[in-house]
Amino acid sequence: MTSTRHQQTPLAPSRATLWVGWIAFAAIVMFIVGGFNIIDGFAAIFKDEVFVTTSKGILVFDITAWGWIHLVLGVLQCAVAFFLLRGAMWARITAVALVALNALEQLAFLGANPFWATIIIVLDVVVIWAIVVHGDEARSF
Repeated sequence: MTSTRHQQTPLAPSRATLWVGWIAFAAIVMFIVGGFNIIDGFAAIFKDEVFVTTSKGILVFDITAWGWIHLVLGVLQCAVAFFLLRGAMWARITAVALVALNALEQLAFLGANPFWATIIIVLDVVVIWAIVVHGDEARSF
C-alpha cells in the first residue's frame, strides 16, 4: 500500500487575490494627494495670499516654507506611488511613512476644515491598511 504525501514548499509564491486592487487604489490615492500637495505648494510659494488664517489659527509656521515642504512631499508621493504600483518593497515602506505623515498633517489642520481633514485621515488609514496587509500581492501586477 502506498501512501500519497503532499509536499508543500515553504516558499511557494502566493497567488494574487482580489485584494491586490487595494494596492492599486493606495497608489492612485497617493498620486492624487501628491498632486494636490504640489498644487498647494506652488500656490503657497508664488501666491501666499491664497492661504488665509483665521482667529482660530492654523498650525503653519511660514507660508513659503510650508509651500516648499508640500511641493517636495507631493513630488515624493507621486514618485513613490509609481513604484508602489510596480511592487517595490522599498516603495511600500516609504508609502506607509508618507501617508502617515500626511495623516498627521491633516490632524494639524483639523480645526480649519474638520470634515475634509477627517475624510483624508480615514483614507490615509485605509491606504496604510491596504499596503501593510496586502502589499506583497502587488508583485503580481
